[in-house]
Amino acid sequence: MNLNYAQRVRKDIDKLLDAHFIFSIETTQWLSLLVIVLKKNGKLRICVDYQTLNSQTKIDSFPLPFLDLVLDTMTRHDMCYFMNGYNGYN
Repeated sequence: MNLNYAQRVRKDIDKLLDAHFIFSIETTQWLSLLVIVLKKNGKLRICVDYQTLNSQTKIDSFPLPFLDLVLDTMTRHDMCYFMNGYNGYN
């Protein structure tokens, strides 16, 4: 990885570690590669290639509901919270 990118990626990873969103492990049977994409505004987008993980994952027999079903269910409530807008992709 480009040294300039590596320092910026390390900073983002440290931020996730400090927030306890991720944690380090000693050993693993599979690894997921990082893919670094430079955005138009000069910031980096850190993406993860989960092909190895997907090959080890069992198919969920209870998939997520369709978005329209979720929205219909939400209309019965007075309040709805949207959390983690900054890192919503996580």
